[in-house]
Amino acid sequence: MDKSKKMPSSPKPLMFCYFLILLLVGCGDKSVKKDTNNESVVEETEMITTSGSEKKILFFGDSLTAGYGLEVSQAFPYLIQQKIDSLELDYTVINAGLSGETTASGKNRLDWVLEDTIDIVIIELGANDGLRGIPLTETESNLQSMVDMVQGKLPNAKIVLAGMKIPPNMGPEYTAQFEEIFPNLASKEELHLIPFLLENVAGIPELNQSDGIHPTIEGQKLVAENVWEVLKPML
Repeated sequence: MDKSKKMPSSPKPLMFCYFLILLLVGCGDKSVKKDTNNESVVEETEMITTSGSEKKILFFGDSLTAGYGLEVSQAFPYLIQQKIDSLELDYTVINAGLSGETTASGKNRLDWVLEDTIDIVIIELGANDGLRGIPLTETESNLQSMVDMVQGKLPNAKIVLAGMKIPPNMGPEYTAQFEEIFPNLASKEELHLIPFLLENVAGIPELNQSDGIHPTIEGQKLVAENVWEVLKPML
């Protein structure tokens, strides 16, 4: 992977900020019961496996990964499975997305969904941290812990980190440092990086559901393309 690759250009500022401000509400309030404590998170986590190969790709994230508001078959992890199947590659996609997930709750849940046969782990977490103004050191530490967990339990697995951006509500310094967490960690740990998961989708009304937050079917297709650009060379 070329670590010198520049970040794609950001969406239109006003629409982008509107989208991400709403994202916290959509990804958090609708899953209060699931986020109450670690035990309930584990009990209500549902991993959706789309095929039957012994090689597995784990998508671990929040409502963006879970495909909130859509059928499972319309979420981007399933669309990735379709691309894999069309190329007759021997991989099974597992969707372990959970609405409302933060890096803290994700760190506590990850161990429950790791399996010996997982070859690739895509970590898509952090947006809720930034929107809540969680200290950057905490977000970075939680992401690092998840990477360490995967490397310790599955030393041969490849890790993909999905980058995220936030509006400047917390100030330009916080915003800039938040965005840098992802490329910096990817560089440090030699991970694969999706620069911005919602590139060409965030803040575009026709690509998001009526709540203005979660991608529509067409939006999910573009998210899948953003993921596939990084994932395909790894398979």
